[in-house]
Amino acid sequence: MHCLLLSPRRFLTSAAILVSFAAPAMAAELETSSRIDNVTVYPDGATVTRLINIDLAAGDHTVLARDFPLSLDPSSLRVEGEGARLTIGAIDAAVPRAAPPANLPEIDQRIEKLRDRRAELDGSIAAAQARRQFAQNFAQNSPAALGEKDRARPLAEWREAFAAVAEEVAAAEGAVRDARIKQRDIDRELARLESERRANPPRKIDLRIGVVAGQAAPATLRVTYTVRNARWVPLYDARLDTDGKGGKPSLELIRRAEVVQSTGEDWTDVALAVSTARIAKGGNAPELRPLLAHFPAPPPPAAAAYEKRDMLAARAPDSAGPEAMPAPAREQEAAFEAGGFQAVFRVPGRVSMMAQQGARSFRLATTTIAPELIVRAVPALDVTAFLEAGFRNAEETPLMPGRVALYRDGLYVGRSSVALTPKDEEVRLGFGADDQVKIARTVARKLEGSAGIIGSSKTDEREFKITVRNGHSFPVKVSIEDQIPVSEAADIVVEMLSSTTPPTARDVRDRRGVLEWAFEAAPGEARDIKLGWRVKWPKDKAVVLSPA
Repeated sequence: MHCLLLSPRRFLTSAAILVSFAAPAMAAELETSSRIDNVTVYPDGATVTRLINIDLAAGDHTVLARDFPLSLDPSSLRVEGEGARLTIGAIDAAVPRAAPPANLPEIDQRIEKLRDRRAELDGSIAAAQARRQFAQNFAQNSPAALGEKDRARPLAEWREAFAAVAEEVAAAEGAVRDARIKQRDIDRELARLESERRANPPRKIDLRIGVVAGQAAPATLRVTYTVRNARWVPLYDARLDTDGKGGKPSLELIRRAEVVQSTGEDWTDVALAVSTARIAKGGNAPELRPLLAHFPAPPPPAAAAYEKRDMLAARAPDSAGPEAMPAPAREQEAAFEAGGFQAVFRVPGRVSMMAQQGARSFRLATTTIAPELIVRAVPALDVTAFLEAGFRNAEETPLMPGRVALYRDGLYVGRSSVALTPKDEEVRLGFGADDQVKIARTVARKLEGSAGIIGSSKTDEREFKITVRNGHSFPVKVSIEDQIPVSEAADIVVEMLSSTTPPTARDVRDRRGVLEWAFEAAPGEARDIKLGWRVKWPKDKAVVLSPA
């Protein structure tokens, strides 16, 4: 047996871990139980630590605990602990044999009696069916017309014969029906007993830990393992106060963790933490395969129909209702630990989460931010002005992608989402329509025709006017976005007209042709923005303006 000798107080081993369906017999087994002490949940799994407290005599022992879940990853098992000057040997995680029921002889006896009773009912059914067949044959083969001296039978005798045959057939049918009802009840009881007779499948794993105690003393073993059927997802509350202290806006960003687990074990009175590390991604980046350029084989005739069906399925819209406003209450927050590659939030106190219980939400942290407010609008699509709060993530940990419940001045205004945002990256959250800022967009001019001396090309020339009016009693920062067409061919020429109000930025956030006009509007101020562009192309071709 492979052993590893460590310090008298602390030890850690990664000895060979065996997974089998029949645990080998081992000498000096000390059966005990374990309890879950702490759990760290990741976005794609969880690490569980169980404690085994046991009194050891000096010498060799095998510590046996039968309460580990079937869902654990055997390769992740690690043991750590202290006391008794211990040396650790092999760790064996074994699925035990299915145990037969304790009352198996009694079940077998009941099954035997029920089968005998069913066989008796088979005999009763056969006798009743023979009786019925005899009565039917008598009715078919008895002399029908002749009585004494070849005279016709009296009507009374006919009635007596009919009644006798009908009575015999009915009695036989009733006996068959009653016997089959009893057989049906017997079959149900037999099925129940057969199911009870079968060995119960194991629901736990037996864990055996080989130890050598240098002295008689109490020992504590910490067994850590990974399970996959657990996860957490980030949730956020963003509460914007547009008129905070000193008249400056304030944004409270509340982080939450929604934890779900179906590991097959209950987490009772445990220290719970959530980590941003992802354990299911593996250790290495994926390998690129050669990229080949070739002509595809012609698709089968039905392929086009299947492709259309798949495209329609992919376009099915998603729906989600608004979140209910949470009750105003003070919540405890998690302790935060940041490392070079992960952030860990430790939930205060001890909590319990049962398997298959459903999702539970825990408050992790609260950050108060001084955001920059701006009214943003895209009048080519919607003339509504939307209030937006922008800020940089100043926390040590990144903002994980998740849903955000939005509140403006205490009122719920909708739900959004936040993307993965590392430290010092910009975050933008929208807080609904600002009805005090009015925006209008009109077509000032539209001209289509031919250009050149001989009319060798066609043109499409358009001008728009955008009007922004600030109805607030205070200045407002405004951002207006619009666009001009983008050419994808050498013989399609796009020009911006000189009447255009010079934009503040072009190709905003790497979107070709998107322009932005950013300015501060004074209280009650109305400002006009002009946009004009011209598209020119050969007259023997057609041009279509479509979104990318």
